[in-house]
Amino acid sequence: MDFFIRKLNQQAHLHRTAIIDIGSNSVRLVVYAGPRRNPAVIFNEKVMAGLGRSLADDGTIDPAATERALDTLRRFSILAREMDVDETVCVATAAVRDARNGAEFSRKVKALGLDIRILSGDDEARISALGVLSAIPQADGIVGDLGGGSLDLARVADCQVHETATFPLGVLRAAAMQRNDSGALARSVDAMVSANPWLVQYPGKPFYLVGGSWRAVARLDMHIARYPLRVLHEYEMAADRANQLADAMTTIDRDALRSAIGIAPSRIETLPEAIALLQLIRDQVQPDRFVVSAYGLREGLLYDRMAADVRARDPLLVAAERFGQLQSRFGAEAQPLFDWIAPAFPDDPPEWHRLMLAACYLSDVAWQASPDFRAERGLEIALHGNWVGVDMVGRSMIGQVLYTNFGGGPRAFPMNRHVASPEMLNRAIAWGLAMRLAQRLAGGTHDLLARSALQCTDDAVELVLPTADRSLFGEVVERRLRRLAQCLGKDYRLRLV
Repeated sequence: MDFFIRKLNQQAHLHRTAIIDIGSNSVRLVVYAGPRRNPAVIFNEKVMAGLGRSLADDGTIDPAATERALDTLRRFSILAREMDVDETVCVATAAVRDARNGAEFSRKVKALGLDIRILSGDDEARISALGVLSAIPQADGIVGDLGGGSLDLARVADCQVHETATFPLGVLRAAAMQRNDSGALARSVDAMVSANPWLVQYPGKPFYLVGGSWRAVARLDMHIARYPLRVLHEYEMAADRANQLADAMTTIDRDALRSAIGIAPSRIETLPEAIALLQLIRDQVQPDRFVVSAYGLREGLLYDRMAADVRARDPLLVAAERFGQLQSRFGAEAQPLFDWIAPAFPDDPPEWHRLMLAACYLSDVAWQASPDFRAERGLEIALHGNWVGVDMVGRSMIGQVLYTNFGGGPRAFPMNRHVASPEMLNRAIAWGLAMRLAQRLAGGTHDLLARSALQCTDDAVELVLPTADRSLFGEVVERRLRRLAQCLGKDYRLRLV
């Protein structure tokens, strides 16, 4: 019982930040807690207030949307206070920025005790791009954050945001524009791109999709393609998929779509405009592919407040370390486990070793599950956890390590279609077998690992033990060493020193 009380106390004192995002489509509260580099979401609620719905018609936020948003903000203000957050950040974007009565709306929000900050279009583009860099530090291309009232664009490379632009072409405004003139949207995009020539200077690079409307497009693509994973972050679409999705929207049953993949009715309503904007941007920018980012404006606000040394940390490893420590039996660091395993795989590329380290942090996460379900539990955490800084292939490799480590055996985890290559999965199986050997040898502790070693020679996998620890080489340890050697196509032996 003391163990679990310590875990709860560790969680209770984490820094908490509440972000209130007043957008053109939705008003959302997200509360983050945990390591400053990559805190976990502990609360997330949105209301589709539709503040930007009437902007294209009369340039104002209509009274009904205003009242709905204010009612929501009253609730959010109370929740943030009751959750004892350390700081609350409240921002508003295109609808409040552009509406003739936006200043009046802001005064009403301030009367609720919220210190609202109205972001300029360039601020919105820059901060959304920072959110992408927070989750995909190696991002090199153009970020597009599509909201209800605006499309905000930024060039990212070398962990920095460069040029920015904002177009008053969110899905709500695009819908109104299309109703009046079917060619107006294309002409507007063409004129705005012409006014920002940097947008056409980076063909062949990824275009990063941010915002609920484009995430809905990606969910549609996943559904049509029967993609085996449901995780959106770093999901990729070929550039020509936009045309196929546009064709699909002319025949698809929207009620069936909502029940099949859980897209909200308000998102389904604006899917045609989101896809149309994707087509137009593709034709102008000419990216090689679209990449979805689950992180955007809200995470960019967090990233913008980080010190440089915090930003420099690896978001995947920070999150895996924290999660692993909270779930582990002994609360020990995973670095000794990695240091014990890695020398057996000296030719693996650095990116693979990074995934191995993340798996080592998670090597004890399933011990509380039923023994018959531990392999599936480890796999589920890897595949469906809220990880960033890792793509679908990386998730699959980590999932395979944990599946094997928790008793899934030396075979690929069950899935109707794998996104990682057989070579990658086989290597991950070997890591999992090595991890499983280490945990059996040392009982999950690290002092015994420090006195032993795992090495690969040209013909064998060697377990090196001090002569005084010869008794540790029991039947189960020998069996696990043999399985690892078989996986690597080698013999095995014990070497006493």
